[in-house]
Amino acid sequence: MTEKNSSSAQTDRVFATERLPTAFAFDDQVASVFEDMINRSVPGYSTIISMIGVLAERYCGAGSTIYDLGASLGGASFAVAQQLPHNDYRIIAIDNSAAMTSRLSAKLDALAEPHHIECRHEDLRESKIEDASMVILNFTLQFIDPAAREALMQKIYDGMRPGGLLVISEKIQFPDPALNELFIDLYHRFKETQGYSKLEISQKRAALENVLIPETLAAHRERLNGAGFHSVDCWFQCFNFASMVAFK
Repeated sequence: MTEKNSSSAQTDRVFATERLPTAFAFDDQVASVFEDMINRSVPGYSTIISMIGVLAERYCGAGSTIYDLGASLGGASFAVAQQLPHNDYRIIAIDNSAAMTSRLSAKLDALAEPHHIECRHEDLRESKIEDASMVILNFTLQFIDPAAREALMQKIYDGMRPGGLLVISEKIQFPDPALNELFIDLYHRFKETQGYSKLEISQKRAALENVLIPETLAAHRERLNGAGFHSVDCWFQCFNFASMVAFK
């Protein structure tokens, strides 16, 4: 199954002009430029997406159910669907943004061939996880209230098959203040190389304050181990962005 090429995606100019401070939201304006925004804002994003597909190929046999939580426009879901060598699977793509799910549903409707992706507009904290071979949280947990994260991880663990795989990608922070500042500065330089102005970087950073709440890798490991996961480790990191795997 082939996703529509994202080359026609609109260019992200959401924070290009001076604006009154408002909290970041996954609204129509953001959804309309999201593919460009995420690819230019997250170092290594395309690598993470493609490797999620490779991981699915390795661990999702026939009869698998895969959950993509915080699916946005379905990048991870499409990567999994393209990589699996069989058609005996279900992908359940969940997002709480109506702007995202309406666009994902339209993309799915436009596919020329049959697909196995179900799009749901839900609050993933309320979603049921059942018999999952793989669960994907690709830059999603960071937007969940920290007080709700432990319960969400436990629900995911409880809803997975033995041997099931969790992939969790996050913006992270570092316990060492000097390192934290270094990686933030390097990340901002990266964004400048992607064509973002200092105004765009500054305004988006302010908009994300108290909306995107990062944690250390140690905090993620502790939560995952506490829920029951094992073989928890980081498989990808660039600056202050990382992706981890954990197994039930």
